Amino acid sequence: MHATLRQLRLFLALAETGSVTAAAREQHVTQPTVSMQLKQLADSVGLPLYEVTGRKLHLTEAGERLAQTCRDLFDRWDAFEMEVDGLRGLTRGRLRVAVVSTAKYFIPRLLGPFSERYPAIEVSLEVANRDRIVSRLEQNLDDLVIMTAPPEHLDLRTEPLLENPLVLVGALAHPLAKRTRPAPRGVLSQERFILREPGSGTRISCERAFAEWGFVPQVRMALGSNEAIKQAVAGGYGIAVLSRHALDRDPQHDGLALLQVQGFPIRSRWYLVTRREKRLSPVAEAFLAFVKASVETVKA
Repeated sequence: MHATLRQLRLFLALAETGSVTAAAREQHVTQPTVSMQLKQLADSVGLPLYEVTGRKLHLTEAGERLAQTCRDLFDRWDAFEMEVDGLRGLTRGRLRVAVVSTAKYFIPRLLGPFSERYPAIEVSLEVANRDRIVSRLEQNLDDLVIMTAPPEHLDLRTEPLLENPLVLVGALAHPLAKRTRPAPRGVLSQERFILREPGSGTRISCERAFAEWGFVPQVRMALGSNEAIKQAVAGGYGIAVLSRHALDRDPQHDGLALLQVQGFPIRSRWYLVTRREKRLSPVAEAFLAFVKASVETVKA
């Protein structure tokens, strides 16, 4: 019997998500790739591993046993990786991470578990606006940077990290708050906006989307803090575009309503950024791998 680690990871993803589509999304591959790899795995085992009745996927007895074997295997592999980390000297060291201010809403959910796994590693976290983060990149001060709009004038290595949907919010009493279907974009011409300061990642993403729509917003004020914007919007001073990560799971707790308008949420993404010429330390490499493996836990 021959099976690759890739096939086993894809099968475990299938077993845990319950669909080929979800497994493909989780493993960042195409659906045909998953189907092909799983067929090869089933051929190698010599028995069907799952069946679909109606629209529901069920593991066969062989599939259930293989899924448990995969879990045992990857649990042991994780333990082995931690042992190797110790051999690499990751029982101590320092990690320097810089993030734009909006990322402060999710970065603790990554740094906390990482620090638990590597308690002797000193983690330095810098939270600042985009201009300050770009300056730190220029000076090569950090091991890794998390931001939404990497600067184009630097030679950088960027890796997609996490979706950062930008949503439209208004006060609870706003007329659009009651809509269940998106209103046309034309209604925005009647609104006054409270936006992040020029140069922020959120503002850059907004301006790109607005330019594509041929829309020029009436900007009532620009603020450098998501918290200040939320307070102003809740007070009825205008509407705003904010990262979904900056809001409570139930925005009403912030006194806000998600407004349904065509074009929202605006698609945006967080990136892991380093200078291309920078050689990552073993600690930074470990954090990079840890983040990639843990990103599902911080989805908005």
